[in-house]
Amino acid sequence: MLDLGFEAPKPKVIAGATGDWELVIGMEIHAQVASNAKLFSGASTQVGAEPNSNVAFVDAAMPGMLPVINEFCVEQAVRSGLGLKAQINLRSAFDRKNYFYPDLPQGYQISQLYHPIVGEGEVIVEMSPGVARRVRIERIHLEQDAGKSIHDMDPNMSFVDFNRTGVALMEIVSRPDIRGPEEAAAYVAKLRQILRYLGTCDGNMQNGNLRADVNVSVCRPGDYERYQATQDFGHLGTRCEIKNMNSLRFIQAAIEYEARRQIAILEDGGKVDQETRLYDPDKGETRSMRSKEEAHDYRYFPCPDLLPLEIEQAWVDDIAASMPELPDAKKARFMADFGLTDYDANVLTAELDNAAFFEEVARGRDGKQAANWIINELFGRLNKEGKGITESPLSAAQIGGVLDLIASGEITTKMAKDLFEILWTEGGIPAEVAAKHGMKQVTDTGEIERALDALIAANPEQVEKAKVNAKLAGWFTGQVLKATGGKANPAVVNQMVAQKLGL
Repeated sequence: MLDLGFEAPKPKVIAGATGDWELVIGMEIHAQVASNAKLFSGASTQVGAEPNSNVAFVDAAMPGMLPVINEFCVEQAVRSGLGLKAQINLRSAFDRKNYFYPDLPQGYQISQLYHPIVGEGEVIVEMSPGVARRVRIERIHLEQDAGKSIHDMDPNMSFVDFNRTGVALMEIVSRPDIRGPEEAAAYVAKLRQILRYLGTCDGNMQNGNLRADVNVSVCRPGDYERYQATQDFGHLGTRCEIKNMNSLRFIQAAIEYEARRQIAILEDGGKVDQETRLYDPDKGETRSMRSKEEAHDYRYFPCPDLLPLEIEQAWVDDIAASMPELPDAKKARFMADFGLTDYDANVLTAELDNAAFFEEVARGRDGKQAANWIINELFGRLNKEGKGITESPLSAAQIGGVLDLIASGEITTKMAKDLFEILWTEGGIPAEVAAKHGMKQVTDTGEIERALDALIAANPEQVEKAKVNAKLAGWFTGQVLKATGGKANPAVVNQMVAQKLGL
């Protein structure tokens, strides 16, 4: 594992008219479980299907229809808990959370309030190389998603699409350990990365498959430490919840605005109302949505249609045994095995597909060279064309083939970049393409010597300058490379220049 030094929270400090204020942030992440079927029915979770085409009778709350739990969704929740080093509760139970909304056909949501499937865990968020913050996870519970109300198809009516109704969600609840907008975004990004590595959520924020509710409050310096000592939330100030955030950039902007809004109210002698708010990215501000509900407002009670969920430790152990290598462990291994820098390892492990691609290229080769080519040449070109690694025209085998030609001395680095461009547009086997285009490094010392001798004879003044200042000898190397069309081996040329000039 990475040898990270954990640091105390460094809060975002905002100077107000009456003194400094600090931010306190807790988050509830709703992560859609990666499953082909819903939590309590066999209906498909396919995205983009015709409205109301993926709806089972139980999803539509037809009379007499009873929920049947999807074992795979339970497994995915357990796997997520293990990935967050959390306590797995062998006994959990489902509750009904009662509220009315047009896209909730049952009039209640089946969730877990009192006995969640996953207990306390943690997410390690690296804030700078070698320095990290620990954000505590309070719980993960399973619940069903609601449908989707559509308000922009008719000026006089709203429509409802029940395709999403009943889709399994994991609600991942953090402690109020996050102290600033950047840390909040880093936490969401790290959590998303872990879930994607585990395969328990695809993390697609644009489609709403991972979205965040952000709880923001402000307090005076020292109050957070008093909360840590007493666990009295009264020290943290009144919190407001910003709902359904699906952009890291917007999360940061919303937190910044909301904190300043609360500070302005408090310094004006007012009182912050506990409420749910929405963020308007066009105006860059939050606005009130409704007063904040408490648990009693939802009239929670045990779901009478579902028995308590009991799982065996042996089953949990089997899931644990099949866990993949997680981001921090993979990053540490890349740095140890391939000699990568912290930055390079971070870039290459950011996405599982990127890491797998790099590892295939680096196997049996110079890992640092492989990293440089993938990050600078491949990722640079993919970013320019708006593509991901899975859309790359070049395979790992082709990139590896280019590196093999460099390592064998058959082509120079400059030739390799030209070869990369040809392979990108035309494809092919690197060695065959290089041969076809006459890309072969000149290692014949006789040919190099003849070119160098001609240069020395024609440029006696440059020879004398180089003898006085050895740095000027590079001019001869450049001219030889130019004379050979860039095909001469630079190392051989440098050695011969030094020998001929007596340097």
